[in-house]
This record gives sequence, structure tokens and C-alpha cells, in this order.
Amino acid sequence: MTVSSSPVANPHLAPVEVPDPTLLPRVQELCDLTDPCTCGPRQDELFAAAMAEINAWHADRSPFFRSLAERADRGAAEAYGAPLVHANFFKRHEVLSIPRGEVELHLTSSGTTGQKSQMFFDRWTIRSAQRMVARIFERNGWITPDQEVNYLLYSYEPAPGLKLGTAFTDNYLCDFAPARQVEYALRHTGSGHEFDPFGTVAALRRFAQDGVPVRILGFPAFLWFTLERMRAMELPPLTLPEGSLIVLGGGWKGHTDRQIGKEELYARVTEQLGVPSERIRDTFGSVEHCVPYIECDHHRLHAPVWSRVFVRSTRTLEPLPHGEPGFLHLVSPYITSVPAQSVVMGDLAVLQPGRECPCDLDTPWFTVLGRAGVSRNRSCAVAAAELMKGLS
Repeated sequence: MTVSSSPVANPHLAPVEVPDPTLLPRVQELCDLTDPCTCGPRQDELFAAAMAEINAWHADRSPFFRSLAERADRGAAEAYGAPLVHANFFKRHEVLSIPRGEVELHLTSSGTTGQKSQMFFDRWTIRSAQRMVARIFERNGWITPDQEVNYLLYSYEPAPGLKLGTAFTDNYLCDFAPARQVEYALRHTGSGHEFDPFGTVAALRRFAQDGVPVRILGFPAFLWFTLERMRAMELPPLTLPEGSLIVLGGGWKGHTDRQIGKEELYARVTEQLGVPSERIRDTFGSVEHCVPYIECDHHRLHAPVWSRVFVRSTRTLEPLPHGEPGFLHLVSPYITSVPAQSVVMGDLAVLQPGRECPCDLDTPWFTVLGRAGVSRNRSCAVAAAELMKGLS
């Protein structure tokens, strides 16, 4: 991996201060760490101290969290003194640890129908999460203020009232390189969004001739269906300009019957678009836990220094050893707006030690196996997938 030579090349790397420096000095110190992949005893001690501060912060400000903490089983199911909260809780309840007047951003987790997580962010919370993304992009050399790129976003075209977390994230990722052109795969129709496969194919063909790198962001399922449409149209492979980058996110929820493995997807991207495997990265994230998890160049989702990852038994919620599947549990003290510092996701995952990955990162990494069980709860990817019915 390469490191950007300009530490202030992007405004999202600028300093940001916690709401109360007296109460949250270790949270500030942890989130100020510039290397997302550093790890060791000092970082572990700092993380534990920051978690203690954020637990006290939410206990003082959230009656829900205070009650939960008082009644929580102090057994092995806890981590860093924070009771577990399932992500689905936020689909039915709005719980804040700040006055509503301090809410800077309100995002939801699902599309046009289905249950939605309602998450609220103060300036510190959203800015610190954005800075984490910027630090990871910086470490990979993906912040290029002097290099224009063309963007193809496999996400929702902006529309009045659109508050989806995925749309916010994909548009935010356009800040890391200046845009020459931006094209959306999910076009706003006036009454919703529709997937535009022909427009997407046309954009790729145009970008291949433009001479500047292309950045493709968003749902992997849409990228796959675009490649399938190109093959069905008997179009020859394209060669996107050198320096092109693909950063995927959102998963295949709702299309598991048609999901393909990463290896096949990445191989087809290289074959049909000319982008090498190391420039194709998947991500994991959610509106309930905005810490970014971005694949290394060996396509493993490593935990950054600002979070800790556990896998828990689906029966007892006890932590499981490396290699055993269970609920994904994500912990981070970055969030001051909502007591979501210890969230159990609806995803099944397997955790592995850093040494099991041949890349240069030492932090643990995880593999997402899919959603646990069958649920009416639907994510952005599910709603987006419905737009593809009959189009592929």
C-alpha cells in the first residue's frame, strides 16, 4: 500500500473536536490516530479507556442506555462494559444522547419500503466517521486532488428528501478526487428510482474513451448485472483508463439466489472492464455503525484501529473463537449522538487473526457469510434490488 504524501490533501482529514474535550479526551485521542492499521498494547489500552468514556457519556444522557446498563448481565456477553444492542432495535426506536437541535444529519438504512433504522448524527460523529474513511483512502493512495476522474455510482440519484445512508456515503466518496462527470445507475423518476442498465453501459463505453480514471462505487449486484447485460449485447471488453478504482458496498441482500463469489465478480470486472483485482475493493458498513471496513489488496475486511470486532454465538451471544460463524458484533467509541457503541448486526460472519492474511496489515479480519435467518427487515440493497426485477 502507498501513503499519500499530502496529509491535508482532503478537507475530511481536517481536525474535528469531540463535543466535550474534558469528558472525552481518550475518545478524541483514539479517533485522532492517523494510521488506520496500527495495533498493539498501547492502542488496546487507549481503546478501552475511550470505551469507558463513551459509556459514561451515554449513561448520563440516554435514559434507555442507562437503564440497559443497569440491568445488563455483566457476563461474557458484554465487551468493554457496553451492553449489546441489536441493530434491529434502531428500526423501531429513535434513541438519542444529544438534544435534537444538535442533530446535523439524519440517515435511514432502507429504501422505499420496509423497516428503517433512524440514525442521528451530531457534527463530531459524522465528521469523525468521514475522517476514518479519508484516513483509509489516504493510506491506499486514493486521495487524488490533482487527478480528475469520471464517476459511475451504483446508488440512488439525489432526490428531495432522500436520506439513505448508502446514497450519502457514495456521494461523500466523490470528494476524494475531482469529478469530470458523474453518472447514476439508479435514476430518479420523480416518483422513485429505476435502474438504468442501458445508460450505465453507455456511460462505461464513453468513460473508456475519455482518458481519465473511472471510479465505480456502490452495490455489487448492479455492477454484475451491467456486466451480464454487456455480454448479452455481445459488446467487446472495455479497458478503463489506468488508475481506475472500484469500491463496492451494500452486498447482495435480496439476490442471494443469483449471488456469485467475489473471485468470479472480480475476474469478470478485470475481463470486461480491464480493472486489475487490487483496484477492486468491497466494503462493509451500516448506518448503525459507520466505522468503515474496506478490503485490503488481498480482499479481507480488516478492523481499523478505531473499532473492535467480535463474532458471537447465535444461541448464547457468547464470544466465539476465530474461525467459528456467528453474529457479527461491532464496537467503537466514536459515536456520541446515539448509544450505538456496541452493535450486534443481523449478519453472520467469521473472524480471523491478522496473521492469517498475507497482506501487510496485522489487525483481525472478518468474512461476512450473509444475513441471519429470514426477516422482513430490509436494507438499502434489498430495496435497490427490487428495482432490477425484469431488467436483467
